[in-house]
Amino acid sequence: MAVITETDFRNEARAFLGDNAERRVEQKFMWGEGSDRVGLLEEKTPEEEAVEVAAGKKWKAKEFDAGFGWITGPEEFGGRALTRDYERAYREEALAFSIPSQGAFVIGLGMVAPTILAHGIPEVKDKYLRALYRGDIVACQLFSEPAAGSDLAGIQTRAVRDGDEWIVSGQKVWTSGAQFSDIGEIITRTSPDKPKHKGLTMFVVDMKAPGVEVRPLRQMTGGASFNEVFFEEVRIPDTHRLGDVDEGWGVALTTLMNERAAIGGGGSSGAGDYNFTRFKEMARHFGVADDPVVRQRLAAIYINSHVARATAMRAMAKVRAGQAPGPEMSIGKLSLTKNMQLMAQTAGEILGPRLAADTGEWGTFAWAEMVLGVPGGRVAGGTDEIMRNIVGERVLGLPKEPSAPK
Repeated sequence: MAVITETDFRNEARAFLGDNAERRVEQKFMWGEGSDRVGLLEEKTPEEEAVEVAAGKKWKAKEFDAGFGWITGPEEFGGRALTRDYERAYREEALAFSIPSQGAFVIGLGMVAPTILAHGIPEVKDKYLRALYRGDIVACQLFSEPAAGSDLAGIQTRAVRDGDEWIVSGQKVWTSGAQFSDIGEIITRTSPDKPKHKGLTMFVVDMKAPGVEVRPLRQMTGGASFNEVFFEEVRIPDTHRLGDVDEGWGVALTTLMNERAAIGGGGSSGAGDYNFTRFKEMARHFGVADDPVVRQRLAAIYINSHVARATAMRAMAKVRAGQAPGPEMSIGKLSLTKNMQLMAQTAGEILGPRLAADTGEWGTFAWAEMVLGVPGGRVAGGTDEIMRNIVGERVLGLPKEPSAPK
């Protein structure tokens, strides 16, 4: 495609958005009005979810066909091969418009697609990248297992070669979006006799293939945003292998660094900003806005959210410069979970028993969903303990964490 100035690009983006989306109307928060939900995850019924995914796919197709679906991507796969400055410009323009939720695509575009681009063969790139960015298909990440926890190298799902195919059997857990995904990025053990990190291989798996079973996992929030996925002799063609046999650990690191970029970069500031106005109004409503302890808590939430944003921006600048996401993403993820914990603690201190008893009073028991969701946030994308190890070893230069005795 021809080179375009950022000014012309912004004008093109405004025209597309203006023709296809409604301008966002800023609504001022008023205590007691509208929904009082403050959960960390949007817990939806399967019917609500299906409607949202369909609307998101329709928007992604429009966006892609207009040249805004993969602004930085290679032209051969439908991208525009522009710099990240253009992508940033488009996101800034899009903020002024109300567009369908894009939550279903976060994992596929933020984690799976970059891994396919980096490690897939041309056939696989051609088959999936355009479809992912256009919203024709959705992808999930199949890493965690019940017995492995945060020890990714300890996974036990087996892949055994059978000619030009691999037969995969095992179980994955905490898989977001598996219920509506078309493909998944799965890490398997292909050489049990090798050291843990040396016998892993990554694949793209068809989530509709015979032998794949998705079961929802009910959380203590009441929702079922995650799933456990069972693989019973599922056949995957060798063409769908990402990287070399037994070299899946390096491929997994590509995904993990992009995952922390998506979580630490995208969410570290959002959690604080999302609820800060509600916190202030809650404090006023219950007469504790002048309490020095409460004021200190609110100040800490505000400051932490903005420091986290600055950390995320610094990390994103590194990515824009062509460097791989690094341990800064772990710092951003830790900032997010620390602030979530502080928010939960503050809500409990202001509300007291109102947090645990559903009396029907607006803006009280609704916070329980957020509080119950915090522990999950500390696990998703790598536990706090793993993040601290990464920061300690790679940023502070501390000795490596001792291995557990065998």
